[in-house]
Amino acid sequence: MTPADLSRCVVRAVRCAVADGELAAGAAAPERVVVERTRPGGVGDYATPVAFQVAKAAGRPPRDVAGVLARRLGAEPGIERVEVTGAGFLNFVLPAPSAPAVIADAVMRDVDIRDVVLRSVCADESGAGLRESVVRRSVSRILHVQGATEPADLPADLPADLPVAPVAGRDGDIVARYGADAARWAMLAVPARETPSFSDVLLVQGEASEVFRVRYAHARSRALVRNAAQLGFRPEPGDVDDAPALLRLLADHPLVLEAAAHHRAPERLTRHLVELADALLDFQYRVLPQGDEKPSAAHRARLALAEAAGTVLAGGLALLGMDAPERL
Repeated sequence: MTPADLSRCVVRAVRCAVADGELAAGAAAPERVVVERTRPGGVGDYATPVAFQVAKAAGRPPRDVAGVLARRLGAEPGIERVEVTGAGFLNFVLPAPSAPAVIADAVMRDVDIRDVVLRSVCADESGAGLRESVVRRSVSRILHVQGATEPADLPADLPADLPVAPVAGRDGDIVARYGADAARWAMLAVPARETPSFSDVLLVQGEASEVFRVRYAHARSRALVRNAAQLGFRPEPGDVDDAPALLRLLADHPLVLEAAAHHRAPERLTRHLVELADALLDFQYRVLPQGDEKPSAAHRARLALAEAAGTVLAGGLALLGMDAPERL
C-alpha cells in the first residue's frame, strides 16, 4: 500500500463502518481525506484527523470514531499497524515503499500534471497584483491536479477566497532584479498571508539557494540518463535498497499535493521539492557505474529511480509556474 492508497483506504473504511452500522447513518465519509507524514517525534509514519470530521455527524467523540476505524484499518493488507493518539488522531505504520510502485506513480502523475499545465492560460489576471496572480494560479493548478476543479481555463478556477499579501516593492523591479522563476519561488515559498522576502540568495547559483538546488537536481537527473545512454544502458524499474530517504519522499509526494490543495498552500510543495532535490543530489553518486564496474540491474534500477525523482521535480516546478531546465 502506498501513502496515496492509504487516503482512499481511510475513506472506504468510513463508508463501510456506516454501511455496517458501526457508525451512525448520518456520518457520511468526506470525499477526500488528508493523510500527512507525522511530525518528528510523532507516532507512526502517517496520521489523519478524519475522526474529527466524522464525529459530529456520528454523534460520538472523535476518539470513539477513531477506534472504530482503527479496528477496520488494522486488518487491511499493506498496513502494518494503526494506533489512536490524542483526542482521536489515527496513526499508521506502512511497509517501506517499493521503488517500482513509486516510479509507476510518478510517471502516471506526470501525465496528469502535463495536461494541467497545457491548459494553463498565460495572460495576466486583470486587476490582480503579481503575487496574487502567481499564488492563485499555482493553487488552481494544484487543485486541478487533485480533481477539485472542472476542466476549464485556469483563471476561471482561481480560488477567489484566498487572501494574498502583496510584495513589498514594485512587481516589475522585483522580476527585473531576480528573474521570473526566482521571484515566483520567493512568492510561493511562504504562506499566502505572509509578505515574501527577497534577497540576493535568490541569485546564487549554488547550494545556498533553494530554487537553484531544485532546478539543478532536475538537471542532474536528466544528465544521469544521458550519461547512462553513453555507457550503453537505460533506466529499468527494480528494487533499490540504498535510497530510503529518496523513496520515502517520492512516495509522500501525492500526499503533499493533497495537503497543498486542501490547505491552499503551495509553500508545502516548495518545501517538499527542496527535500526531494537534496535527497536526489545525495543519491546521484550511486547511480552510475564507478571505475571498472559494468552496468548491472542495480544500476538500471537506481537510474530509473533518479529519473522518476527528476520527473516529480519537473512536475512540481510546473505546478508552481516555473521551468525545469535540462541543463544548468
